[in-house]
Amino acid sequence: MPTEAFIYDVLRSPRGRANGSTDLYEVKPVDLLSQCLKAFQRRSGQEDLPASIDDLLIGCNTPAGDQGYNLARAALLNAGWSNARGGLQINRFNTSGLEAINLAAARIVAGHGEVIIAGGIECMSRVPTYLNGGPMMNDPSTIINSHYIPQGVAADLVASTYGIRKEELDAYAVHSHHKACTAIKDGHFAASIETITDDNGLVILDKDAIPQPELRVEDLAELPPRFAEMGLAGFNEMALHRFPLVDHVDHRHTFGNTSKAADGCALCLLGNRTAGEELGLKPRARIRAVAMSAVDATLLTGGANASDLAVQKAGLTNKDIDLWEFNESFAASAIRFRRDQDIPHENYNVLGGAISLGEPLGAVGGMMLCHLLDELERRDLNLGSLTIDAGAGLAVSTIIERV
Repeated sequence: MPTEAFIYDVLRSPRGRANGSTDLYEVKPVDLLSQCLKAFQRRSGQEDLPASIDDLLIGCNTPAGDQGYNLARAALLNAGWSNARGGLQINRFNTSGLEAINLAAARIVAGHGEVIIAGGIECMSRVPTYLNGGPMMNDPSTIINSHYIPQGVAADLVASTYGIRKEELDAYAVHSHHKACTAIKDGHFAASIETITDDNGLVILDKDAIPQPELRVEDLAELPPRFAEMGLAGFNEMALHRFPLVDHVDHRHTFGNTSKAADGCALCLLGNRTAGEELGLKPRARIRAVAMSAVDATLLTGGANASDLAVQKAGLTNKDIDLWEFNESFAASAIRFRRDQDIPHENYNVLGGAISLGEPLGAVGGMMLCHLLDELERRDLNLGSLTIDAGAGLAVSTIIERV
């Protein structure tokens, strides 16, 4: 019988604002990750859990400063888990946390590990995005040769190309806030969320801080374009040169209908069946299929390709999927993905998304997995898909199945 990668538990911190507020700013990334690791120890009831861990894989979009120098290994040691093996930090932009989970599952299936913790972290209030630089940020020749444009301009290109009006973007954003606020009020995040405390045990944050229950479409109507200046810096021309059938880029995204910078951490405890039984753990789901796709670096539309490939690998059709999660970096991308995949509204991002809850870049994939698994269990459904579009044309998709 082939080895399978089972999900034994998932957990996350609340998402804190990273716009100058102090929700999680006082918590160092290494301490945030350490608290989440120790939560698995408490939740499993296994004091010797660290000795069973074959590796810790952590995704991070900006592995620099407080988040650099292999934060995964640092957190294991900081948590007192020196007998846990490994510690690896990876970066695949905002898919990093989900990619870490997929890599862990692949290693388990291949027999190169029995119990692995994987997920992601991003503390954007402490480590600004792009702090680590790189040629696609700072080298004009690389930018030109790769046809890379920033995600915000790419999202406006999606809205312009597919005729998605600003009013639709704003309405989508407000609906995301309302769904997130309802989920918080009804306790739908309670199974996965972990309270973050200081060294004295005092509560720092115990619920997501960003959703706005009273937000209205009218509140977003007059917000200025977020990426117009960036587009005028030459990226509009690059997009139009690459796709000459598009006659203009209309900048329709604002701070209101795009994801919010956030701090947070999310983790998944994976293992094979034998290891889970030895630890006395009951599997909640299995990784059914994973896929990665890449499109032109000018675009932000790879998610549909990645999702289609994952569904195909799983031997399924879109109609077999009970719940869908798609990362809401930008409203236009989320709207386009739902339309292209022909997903019913009631099965799509049912707890809100990054527009309302915030997007701690490296952690968002793990957080989406928490939402998806908890909601599949709450509704007694079986199959879920989660997909993330990333910069430079990348996208990752994962299908999970309850067991």
